[in-house]
Amino acid sequence: MILDLDIGNTLSKWRLKDADSSEIRSRGAVWTREEWRPGSDIPDLDVVEAVRISSVARQAVLEQTVALLQSRVSHVHVARSVSEALGVVNGYEEPHRLGVDRWLGVLAGYQLAGGCCAVDCGSAITIDFVLPGGRHLGGYIIPGLRLMKESLKLGTRNVAIDPDSEAEELLLPGKRTVEAVNHGIYLAAVSAVNRIYAEVCDREGIALPMLLTGGDARVVARGVQSPHAVWPDMVYGGLEACFPLTAAERAGRMSGAPRVPQPAGLEKIRAGLAFSMLL
Repeated sequence: MILDLDIGNTLSKWRLKDADSSEIRSRGAVWTREEWRPGSDIPDLDVVEAVRISSVARQAVLEQTVALLQSRVSHVHVARSVSEALGVVNGYEEPHRLGVDRWLGVLAGYQLAGGCCAVDCGSAITIDFVLPGGRHLGGYIIPGLRLMKESLKLGTRNVAIDPDSEAEELLLPGKRTVEAVNHGIYLAAVSAVNRIYAEVCDREGIALPMLLTGGDARVVARGVQSPHAVWPDMVYGGLEACFPLTAAERAGRMSGAPRVPQPAGLEKIRAGLAFSMLL
């Protein structure tokens, strides 16, 4: 079995993948901690032959995790942001400072689409662009839905936006404080994503497919105006591309990869951008 770990600052996700069939056997999420409990927090390591790790947590967390895994597992692979990989040139002036989850999302998106806008909707919403030739332009970071809500300190932090809500409903004026907060932060988030996407496509003269991942991807996607696809396993896809361990991965197939959306025409994107500037 292959254990994939996506370690965040507060929440860590894992999945167990069959090394022979490439099937996902199980998955879960736990609060990030320095001392993992195999068989409780993560699967029993007796069945694991290799581990792949993406981590944006504190260095101490990563070091403790790697030490535990290396004592029990033969192969432990840790992803890191580098200046160039898999045909993509990192757009950061200091490549190692790009969050590795963003880097893996960019790599996965490029392997799938040959150029894309990669949006990760987690605690923060990150929006990265990579052109068809492999040039990563850099990206944008804005507060995620939960961070925006917590910043208001109105006692509504535990009332989440229903991911099944229609975008039209979430854009209406709220008739209760919790609705006003949820609808306001939703409008702020999707407006930022839509505007950033249009601005960059206009400036670069190219319409790129958009791929969304992260815990709030489903609800944010409902307000995205351009054609898009939600790929929950996009960071895992980057791990698979960087460290291919199964026959399917070595053939370039990434788990759960969606069909690449056909972007709207550049003129349509520019027309929408011009109209928004008039408002």
